[in-house]
Order: sequence, then structure tokens, then C-alpha cells
Amino acid sequence: MRRTRAALLLVLASLWGAPALAAAPTGACPAIPLAGADAAAVRTPSAPDAWGGPRTGKEPTLSNRTVAYSIDAELDPVKHTLKGKQALTWRNRSAQPVCSVYLHLYLNGFEGPGSTFMTEQRASESGFRSNVKTQDGEYGYIRLDKVAQGGAPATWTFVQPDGGPKTDRSVVRIDLPQPVAPGASTTLDIDFFDQLPRVVARTGYYGSFHLVAQWFPKIAVLELPGERGATAPRWNAHEFHLHSEFFADFGSYDVRITVPKDYIVGATGMLAGKPVEKGGKATHRYLQDDVHDFAWTADKRYAKPMVKTWNGPLGPVEVKVLYTPEYTSNAEPVMQATIDSLAYFSRTLGAYPYKTVTAVVPPYGAGEAGGMEYPTFFTADSTTEVAPGSIGRWMLDFVTIHEFGHGYFYGILASNEFEEPMLDEGMNEYWDQRMMTERKQDIALERPGSRWFGAGARITPFMMERLGANLGDPADPLGGNSWDRLSSGSYGTVYSRTATAMHHLEAQVGTPALERAMKLYYARWKFRHPSIADLRDALAEGTGQPAIVDGVFDAFIYGTGRIDDTISRLDSREVLPLPGYRMFNGKQVLVGSAQLDKAIKARRDAWKAKHPDAKPGQGPFPYETVVVVRRNGVIAPQTLRVTFADGSKRDVAVTSSRSWQRFTFDTSSKAVSAELDPEGRVHMDRSELDDSRTIEANPGAKRRWFGDFAAILQSLFAFFSFV
Repeated sequence: MRRTRAALLLVLASLWGAPALAAAPTGACPAIPLAGADAAAVRTPSAPDAWGGPRTGKEPTLSNRTVAYSIDAELDPVKHTLKGKQALTWRNRSAQPVCSVYLHLYLNGFEGPGSTFMTEQRASESGFRSNVKTQDGEYGYIRLDKVAQGGAPATWTFVQPDGGPKTDRSVVRIDLPQPVAPGASTTLDIDFFDQLPRVVARTGYYGSFHLVAQWFPKIAVLELPGERGATAPRWNAHEFHLHSEFFADFGSYDVRITVPKDYIVGATGMLAGKPVEKGGKATHRYLQDDVHDFAWTADKRYAKPMVKTWNGPLGPVEVKVLYTPEYTSNAEPVMQATIDSLAYFSRTLGAYPYKTVTAVVPPYGAGEAGGMEYPTFFTADSTTEVAPGSIGRWMLDFVTIHEFGHGYFYGILASNEFEEPMLDEGMNEYWDQRMMTERKQDIALERPGSRWFGAGARITPFMMERLGANLGDPADPLGGNSWDRLSSGSYGTVYSRTATAMHHLEAQVGTPALERAMKLYYARWKFRHPSIADLRDALAEGTGQPAIVDGVFDAFIYGTGRIDDTISRLDSREVLPLPGYRMFNGKQVLVGSAQLDKAIKARRDAWKAKHPDAKPGQGPFPYETVVVVRRNGVIAPQTLRVTFADGSKRDVAVTSSRSWQRFTFDTSSKAVSAELDPEGRVHMDRSELDDSRTIEANPGAKRRWFGDFAAILQSLFAFFSFV
């Protein structure tokens, strides 16, 4: 059996153009470890000079460029294959020689059941988004045919840095013929071959439509001490997981794409000159500096692209929308949402730094290609329901805004989506919903018959996020990595729970302070790969309220805290004279019940005669009101508001760190209701339904239950429609 297995491995290795096993270099260079499989939630801030220090705008380039890709690629749209040649130039930023580098081969996540991606998909209770099944003949892969350094062949070995199955080939170690000296650069000449999968999980083909993403050998990131918590040089090269996305160095791309001449192409960056036609084919050249990825699309069915110009603070930006004829109605809404996003993000974070942005409306049948982001290029949603106010239009607008927003949080800030997905997905979701709120674009749920239930017709963006955030039983800290989670549902809360936590923080520190802090975060960390600790420190400094920021991060980002404050008791009783002995003229006098009842009635009658318009709950005798607040989980600043029959209100701070606090009020009228957080500042509370009580029954709870149920359904629908 061992000999047979070894022989099989050698055969497979020869098919892939590399030895099945390759020893790591010894002696020439000190070994550089890989980031751990448990890497997540960085607590130590990065050094001030991390990634070359803050980009002030005075530097000759937007980013401290580490890589340069020069790629020639030719698409066979019938076989859905791609032949590629790539010159990858990489600069060694470290102070030690490097003898091995790591490359991501993301397409191998779709090669078959042995990949980490497919293994995790089978284990997932809900799969990936729509859970499209890959049939025979629809798998995809990337094959290395040659890797050479200065003309000398390199050897390579497939590795599994996160302990995934040995059959996973999404990460490969390249052992170099010559070490790369500190501060020096080297170029790898790579020939590769892609078989695109039937569109699934952000890439692939459907008919003549091709979304070509995760398609080229891509070098991993060598992190240095003081960067994202690293204390020594380390390679950050994780396997391609079911829910993980990407992390890469900034650099320059020069990509030549050859397709049949009747195909329309869209891509990252700017088209350099007119396509060059030869032999029925056309070669399109795209250039883009200061980005960390490159993706493109080609389809012979695309209509004439819609193109407009947005005049931003850094000059004109060409905005392009690609779409097929069946979704002509989607083009204008996607264009408008993209232009609105350019304006909003430029105003609230920082000026858009590139000259182009391309949005793609996926064709019918290629929904898995929708809702994905790459630098200056993203795929939106598609719908047949574009009427303003419809759920279909809401989804189309939101997915467009969401994917554009990634251009800031994933693209320009370039956080590590493997280890700290909340910095992209969660923070982007939060900023997107702020934009949707500013647009006054709620989710309209009113349908024929819904009013019969007393249901509200609209759900605000942050209400939707709150109800999808699993606030009552969070399984994993928001700062956790993308793969080591209880479930796909727990990963999903990275979106909604982060958005809710940040909305909660904004309510505590105030909107102006939060907006000031986010501008500081962006200005300090653009083009530099921040960590969660870097976000925390920027928010603490920018708001000037570090205690509140640290409390939110400790509870929800680094921990699984929950807030569950409730009003467990509300009593309000009239304080009447009681029978018994009284001292009168130095003597004890018995006041009997019958005598007292008669006096009370007389006093009531006299008071009513003087106050004929008095409301129930008012009278000649005082009232004692008792409210008990139960506190479970994280102690958050709370306000208790008690409203009385005469219309007066009493606000008191709930300050106790005990599990309960009792309040007593002596007033001239009866209490009507008691409510926690009347100003709506505590957004992380598990449930709002137990945050208030009334003396009399209130039918409004029925309407709130219906609204909550509808919002949960919409939250689930929204999450599984994009990533």
C-alpha cells in the first residue's frame, strides 16, 4: 500500500509540474514562520512606522509598493480556460534574506472535495450563500506549469498553514534558487493555467459570461515586527477557507487580456489605449497602481456599457456599468448608487483616490458572481423589481453601496480579511447603513393585508442589522478569524453584529465624535493594513473617550458580551391613610376603618369637584411607584424614564453593577409606564421588548413582534444575497 500510494503521489506531482514533496531550504536563510492557524483579533497596536508609516500625500506613490505584476492572459470562452504568463516582482522589506516565498492559488479551492474550501462547505450547516452545487465538469483549478527565478527553475510544495486537509492546494511554498537579500527585489517568471469553475463563490463562468477572479498566482504577505501584532518576521499565508477572503501587499498591475474580439471586457484599473485586434481576437491592456488585487470580466452578451463621469475632489472618475440586455433596467440604479457612494465615502472618510470604478450586473443564472469586490471593480446584484420602494430595488441599491464600500475598507485600508474580517465586512456594513439612513432608504414591508396585523410598514437599516445580530447568544467574538467559528451563522454576525456594535458606540460617544474618529482612522491607515487594535486606538483618540471605546471593544470585539437589561417590576399605588391609633392633643385616638373610608371618600369627591377634567391616575392622594431593573451581562450606561399620568417624566441613571437596582418615586400622580434607554442609545441590548412596561396592557407589543419577525426574515435574505 505504501509503495502504491507513493507512486500515485509521484504521478500526480508530475501532472502538476512539481515534485510532490520539496524540502525547505536550510542554512542559506533563517526560517521565517507562518502566521498561526488561530491568528485573530490583534490587541497590540502596530508601530507608528508600520508599512512605511502614514501616507501623508507628499509621497511619490499612494502606497509603499511591495509587488508588481505583469501578466499576459488569454481566455478560451468555450472551454472556460485561461493560459497565463506572469512576471511577479517582489521586494523583501525585511532585514534578513529570504529563501522561500508563499503563493496563494485560490482557484484550487474549487478543484474537488479535498480542498479546505469544499471540506468546510460540506461541514457547514448552511453552505456558502445560495449553496450552488458544482456538478461534474464544472470544477475549477489553477496549475503551475513553470516557476523560475533569473532563468533557474524553482521547486515548490503545497502546504496547509492552518492544518487543513493534505489535499488542499490553495497555498504553495516556492523554494528559490537564490535568496532575496534584505531590501532587494526579485522577479519570478510563472506560467500557469486556469480552468474556471461554473460560477460559484465569487468567480467562474455561466454561458458566455466570465468573472475571472482569484485567478493568478498571488504572493502572500511578509509581515514585519510591529505590523498587526507581529513580533518577528512572519509569512501571512492562510488557506482558502469557506468564508475567508483575502490579504495582500499593495503594488502595481500591468495586465494584458486576450479574448474574442466580439467580447466586452471590464477590469480593475484603466484601459491603456484601444484594444489591439489580431486573428479574430482582441488584447485589452489594463494598468493600475497602488492596489492589492486584480479581477476582470468578459462576455459577448454585454450591452453597450453605461459610462458617466463623477467629478470628485481629486479629479474626474470614470464610472462604468456593465450589464446584459435582460437587466437593462438595473443599469441606471446601479450607476446612481455608485455615484452616490463615491460622494458619500469621499465626504465621510476621504477622497476616492483612483480614476475609475466599474460595476457589473451579473446576468441571469450567474447570481453567485454577484456581490463581490475588487479594487476599482465590483459585481452588484440583479433584479426584475426596480421600482423605488420595492424590496428588489432596496437590495439592488444596498448591494451596490456595500460592494463599492469595500473599495475603502477592503481596498484602500486593506485589512486582513482572513484573520480580522470584521474590519472589512463589519465596518463596511456599518458605514453602508449610515449611508442608507442618510438616504432615508428604509425597507418597505407593507403588503396587502399587512395592516390587518397592525404591522409597521418600514424597517430602518439599523433595525434590520440589530435583529440579525444574534445579540442574545453570540457564539464568537466579533474579532475572531473567518474560519474558526461555531457556524456559518456565527460568521454572518460579523456583518450585522459589528454594524450594531458600532452604531451602539456612536450613540455613546456622539455622532460628531465618531465621524471625527473614523476620518482619523482612514487618514492614518489608508494603504497600510490596520489591525483591530489600530482601529480601537484611532477611535479612542478621535472621540476623546477611550474608556467607552475600550469598553465596547472588550465586550463585543474581543469578547462575546451581551446586554440584557429588563424592567422586571413596575408598581404604582395610591398612598392612602391607614386605620390605627393616632396622637391627637396628646392622646392616642383610634381612627377606624369605616371612619377613614368616609373621610377618604369625602376628600376624593371634593377634589374631583375642583378638577373635573383630571385624567385617571390623578387625585388628592400621593402615589408611590416602584421600578426594579434587572441587569444581565455587560453593564452599559442606561437611563430609566418613568412617565406619569399628569404627563410629567422622571429620568434617572441606572448605575449599579449589581444584577438589579430598585427605584422608588413619590409623586402626585400614578405612573403610566417605565422605559429603559428612551433615547435609543443602547443598540446591543438583547431585546427591546422587555425594556419597557406599562401599568395598563399595551397592544403595541403585537405590532412590534410582527415587525421583528419580518425584519429577521429580511436580514437573512440580505445576508445570503451577498458577501
